[in-house]
Amino acid sequence: MDTIAPSEISSGNAVLDFTVGMPDDTMTRALADDAATIGTEVQRVVVTSPQTIQLSILGLLAEGHILLEDVPGVGKTLLGKTLSNSIDSDFKRIQFTPDLLPTDITGTTVFDMKSSTFNFVPGPIFSNIVLADEINRTGPRTQAALLEAMAEHQVSIEGDVMKLPSPFMVIATQNLSESHGTFPLPDSQKDRFMVSMGMGLPSPEQEVEILSRSQHGMPEASPVISSERIVEMREMVKRIEVDDKIRQYIVKLAGQTRSNSAVRHGLSPRGGAALQRAAQAWAAMDGRSYVEPQDVSEIAVFVIAHRLMMQPSASMTAQDVVRTAIDETQVPS
Repeated sequence: MDTIAPSEISSGNAVLDFTVGMPDDTMTRALADDAATIGTEVQRVVVTSPQTIQLSILGLLAEGHILLEDVPGVGKTLLGKTLSNSIDSDFKRIQFTPDLLPTDITGTTVFDMKSSTFNFVPGPIFSNIVLADEINRTGPRTQAALLEAMAEHQVSIEGDVMKLPSPFMVIATQNLSESHGTFPLPDSQKDRFMVSMGMGLPSPEQEVEILSRSQHGMPEASPVISSERIVEMREMVKRIEVDDKIRQYIVKLAGQTRSNSAVRHGLSPRGGAALQRAAQAWAAMDGRSYVEPQDVSEIAVFVIAHRLMMQPSASMTAQDVVRTAIDETQVPS
C-alpha cells in the first residue's frame, strides 16, 4: 500500500482531516493498512512471530518505548534496526559499554577556536528512533541519561532544555543469560518502557529460513512510510474511544496485581495509563475506532509484567501474576 499523504486521505470529493474528532472507519482502516505495511516489511527481514512484530509496531504507534529481553543471538538488535529502517526517519544505534558516558548519549559543548564560542554537538539521542543495544552493560549514570529523554522527550544540558525530534522512540535490548559485568535496570527506568518482551527461540522451520536468508547476507528493510505519517497515526491512536467500562476493567486489573501476595508493588497509575494507550493502539491496528476488553487482555502481560516488583520469596513469575489477574477479573457490565 502507498504511504498516505500527511494529514489527509481522499474519499471521493471529501478530504478527511486526521487532527480532529474521533477517527471514523475510513481513517482506522487506513491506519491498520499502514501498520500492516510496516509489519510486512519487517517480516521480510526478521524471522520471528507475527505477535512480536505487532507488539513492536504497537510501541511505535502508542508513543511508547520497547525493551527486548532474551538470550544472545535471537534477533533482538535486528528487529530494532529493521523496524527503524522501515520508516523514513533519522536512526541511531548506541552500543552500551561500561565506559560509555552520559555525554556520549546526550551530546556535549565544544569550544570553537575560530569563533571563540562554545557550540553544542548533539548526541545520538537526537534521533527519531534510538536503538540502545545491551543497555544493561553500562553504568547507572549513563542509563539514567535516558530517563528524561524517554519520559519527557527532552534533555537538559548545562541548564538548557532541548526538545527531541518527533516522532521519538527508544528500542533497548538486554541479554538475560549473562550477569557478569552488567548493571540491572532500576525499576524506575523499566517503568518507562511501554512494552517488554522476549524474542524466543525460532522453530526448526524458522531456523531453516534464517539460514536461507543469511546465506548471502541478511536483507535490509527499506522505508515504506514517512515519519510524518507516524506522527499522524500516533495522534489518531490518542482519539480511539475508550469506554468507562474499559477503564474500570484496567483499574480492576491493577488492583489484582497489588493484592497478590507475590507482589511487593503492583501496577502503578502510570502503568495503567500506559496499558490504556497500548490498548488504543492495538484496537487501531485492528481497524477499529474503539477499545474492546480483549484488546486489554491480549497485551496486558507485555505492558504490565516488567513493571511489577516481586517479593524475593515469590513462587510465581510476574507474567503469571498478570495472567492470574486477567483470569480473575471480570469486565464490568
